Amino acid sequence: MGVAAIAATLNTLCEATGAATSRQVVHVVAAENFWGNIASQLGGHDVSVTSLITNPNADPHLFETDAADAARLAQARVVIENGAGYDGWMTSLLSADSGNSTVVNAAKVLHVVGSDPNPHLWYDIPKVPKVAAAITAALTKAAPQDSSMFRRNLDRFDASLAPLNAMLSQLREHFSNAPVAYTERVPGYALTAAHLSVKTPPGFARAIEDGEDPGPGDTSAMEQLFTKHQVDVLLYNVQTVTPVTTQIRSLAERSGIGVVGVSETMPLTDTTYQQWQLAQLTALDHALQGATSKP
Repeated sequence: MGVAAIAATLNTLCEATGAATSRQVVHVVAAENFWGNIASQLGGHDVSVTSLITNPNADPHLFETDAADAARLAQARVVIENGAGYDGWMTSLLSADSGNSTVVNAAKVLHVVGSDPNPHLWYDIPKVPKVAAAITAALTKAAPQDSSMFRRNLDRFDASLAPLNAMLSQLREHFSNAPVAYTERVPGYALTAAHLSVKTPPGFARAIEDGEDPGPGDTSAMEQLFTKHQVDVLLYNVQTVTPVTTQIRSLAERSGIGVVGVSETMPLTDTTYQQWQLAQLTALDHALQGATSKP
């Protein structure tokens, strides 16, 4: 190889190295791993995402932050929180931040208001694209040179929700108004989208969410849903297990009521938000099919 050719090759390598080193990765911090997973899909190789709540066996309501979390947040260009009172601990973290990040609050994006809204917004599958669009806008603000890629990734993400929406449509078609119960409001938005009728006493679910024992009246009413076969399926939060919820699950199983486990954060066995949600909807569909096939 001649001197000119070697020089040209070195120039090419230097340009490639310079391009690689000049590419800025957007640091993203998500309060929960499902929003973090969606951010990863939207940002691709141009983002680095850290999710604060990742333990699938932990109760997110009991999560406590530390200095390491504050340090991660200080480096973030984009921060994603759920809002609606679900991750209130983010408020103190953000108050200590320098203000260089764009904060996406899912509850604000979806205009969720009220004194006691259901905070499990990631189960509102038809509306998740609105949050994804807000995350994309925040990524674009942080790295405008990558806006076209972020837009393509958003289109791809929206299209990937088609199987979930198809399963919701199937549930509506086959089981509209079917009676179901849950230990907490975790899957509430998905059940509404599927046109299923929730029979859980509101006081029972609220007490479990607040870490309290439900009152005797609510507990008795909940138990009768199973002993009198007034519901077809129980959706059970596998991350909030108490003596009361364990008793309710056992009663449902003894009564021949199908039990479907749901979780508040993505399990380690699922690689994407879509896979996780589709698996739970499919399990619900199978449980309802089993209930309707009984003599």
